[in-house]
Amino acid sequence: MMVSYKDAGVDKEAGYEHVRRLKQMVASTQNEQVLGSLGSFAALYELGKYQEPVLVSGTDGVGTKLKIAFSLKKYDTVGIDLVAMCVNDVLCHGARPLFFLDYLACSELDAEVSSQLVSGIVSGCKQAGAALIGGETAEMPGFYQSGEYDMAGFTVGVVEKSAIIDGSAIKAGDVVVALPSSGLHSNGFSLVRALFKEPFPAELLTPTKIYVPEILSLLDQKIEIHGLANITGGGLEENVPRIISEGLCARIEKEKVRIPDIFKREEFTAVPESEMWGTFNMGVGFTLVVPPAELPKVTAALPDAYQIGEILSKEQCDSPGGDRICLL
Repeated sequence: MMVSYKDAGVDKEAGYEHVRRLKQMVASTQNEQVLGSLGSFAALYELGKYQEPVLVSGTDGVGTKLKIAFSLKKYDTVGIDLVAMCVNDVLCHGARPLFFLDYLACSELDAEVSSQLVSGIVSGCKQAGAALIGGETAEMPGFYQSGEYDMAGFTVGVVEKSAIIDGSAIKAGDVVVALPSSGLHSNGFSLVRALFKEPFPAELLTPTKIYVPEILSLLDQKIEIHGLANITGGGLEENVPRIISEGLCARIEKEKVRIPDIFKREEFTAVPESEMWGTFNMGVGFTLVVPPAELPKVTAALPDAYQIGEILSKEQCDSPGGDRICLL
C-alpha cells in the first residue's frame, strides 16, 4: 500500500496556501533594508549607517495565553503579544528593533487560523517598526493536540555602543517612572486559567502593549534615561531589580500604581496580595529610571507616564535581606 505525506498527517497544499496568504502581509512590514524575498533559504537585512553598531537580540513566546485564544477561537491578537514580548526586551537596552522572525508549530495546518495568527505578528511588527523577514511553520501530527498551536519569536535590534542603556548610570536620587500596561500582557496565564472559568472573558486576550514608539521618541529627544525595565513575569518585584546595581535600591509606592480594573475582578480575590504583585504587572507594563530633572520632559512627551518611586541607597530603602527593591 502506498502512503503519502498527507496520509501521515501533513498537508503540503495547506502549507502552500499559508505562504500565499502571508506574502502580502509580510511585505507590508518591510523596507529598503530588507534584501531578498519570502521563500528564500535565509533572510538578509542591510544594517545601514552606524558608527559602532551593537546588535541586541531577544526571543520569547506567548505562553499559555494561547489556551485562551484556542478556547475563544480568536487568533488575531496573540501575534501582537509575541512581537511585544521580544521587542520590549531589546528596547530595555535602548535598541531600535530591526527585524523579527516567527516560529509557528501545530498538529495540522489550518491556513485560515494561521493567517490570523500571522496577521497579529504583522500588526505588532508595524507598531514596533520592525520588518517581518522570515519564519518557520511546522506541522507535527501526533506531537501537538489537534487545533492547537505554539508560537515563538526572535528579534534583533541595534544601538550605538555609546548609547547602550544597561542600568549602570542609575544613582541614588533618580526617579522610577511607570508606563501603563494594557492589562495582563502575556504573563501569569497558568494562574489566570486556574482562576477563570470558561467561557473566558475576551478582555483576557487584550494584547501586550508595545513600548517601542514611546521610548524611541524619548531617546530621539535626547532625554537622559539611566535604566529601562520591561515588567513581565514576576512583576515589579523581579524585573526592576535586574537593572539596579549593588548598593542601590528602588523604593516603589504601591498606592501610586494605577491598577486597571482587570486586576480588580472578583476572580483575583482568591490570590494573596503578595502573590499578585509578585506575578502580574499590576498595571505597570514598562518602567524608566531617569534623573529628577528629566521627569517633566518625560511626562510632557508621554502624558500617561507617572512617577511610582525613587532610587535610594540600600540603607535608606528599609529593604529586608539587602534586596534591591522595596514595595511599600
